[in-house]
Amino acid sequence: MGSGRVVLAATPIGNTEDASARLRTLLATADVVAAEDTRRLSALAGRLGVQVTGRVVSHHEHNEAARVDELLEAVRAGGTVLVVTDAGMPSVSDPGFALVRAAAAQGLVVTVAPGPSAVLAALALSGLPTDRFCFEGFLPRRPGERRRMLDDLEDERRTMVFFEAPHRIADTLAAMAAVFGDDRPAAVCRELTKTYEETVRGPLADLVAWAAGDMRGEIVVVVGGAVVARVTAQALVPEVLARADSGERLKDAVSDVAASAGVPKRELYAAALAARGR
Repeated sequence: MGSGRVVLAATPIGNTEDASARLRTLLATADVVAAEDTRRLSALAGRLGVQVTGRVVSHHEHNEAARVDELLEAVRAGGTVLVVTDAGMPSVSDPGFALVRAAAAQGLVVTVAPGPSAVLAALALSGLPTDRFCFEGFLPRRPGERRRMLDDLEDERRTMVFFEAPHRIADTLAAMAAVFGDDRPAAVCRELTKTYEETVRGPLADLVAWAAGDMRGEIVVVVGGAVVARVTAQALVPEVLARADSGERLKDAVSDVAASAGVPKRELYAAALAARGR
């Protein structure tokens, strides 16, 4: 195998100063730069004071499938193909996935130059739990499809991260409140790392009211996961005793009810015995 490789490089999501030294080096040295928007790439390189010496090609959602073979041919010939998008990490709600999958299938080298991420930046700023989270990208534009997707997420216990366009944010927040509940905690992060960066936190009902005005900029919505109330053993005792009174062995009733409710059998059995006065 030659020395060719695909490099996925993160670009600034707003503040040019977030560009890494490695991104600058890659822009100046890559044999091919596959850019989501070649004009934006040129503007970014100008702000960074970098001269792109390699061949620049467009690589966006409308031509990605057709571009893959061409880019992988450059890799097989020993070249470095740098993949960049308008902002953030390629392949995350942006072009790049098809190329990575094809390169991996052919045993070609794929590596990454990490950097700014709107998903992680918003998650960190949200004030919501970060130990477990899921990224859901953009919700469907059509109300019915959006509602069905949110219905599927109603019981999701992890913190959820979404992207949304400013002209749809009010409707999206209203749909979230209708499915998740007005009191579900959330945060809306707008214009991350830019001059007018703003993070608004609160229950979904408050965010719906806040989003009623004119909205601009790139938006990330972070929503707290569903909280499943823990059923206590004491609350399950009446069900256990009713089943025992109908002829079921107490231990069998305890075992079945405890398994269904997710409580310790020993704890439920002790509570049932105490309720019987034993």
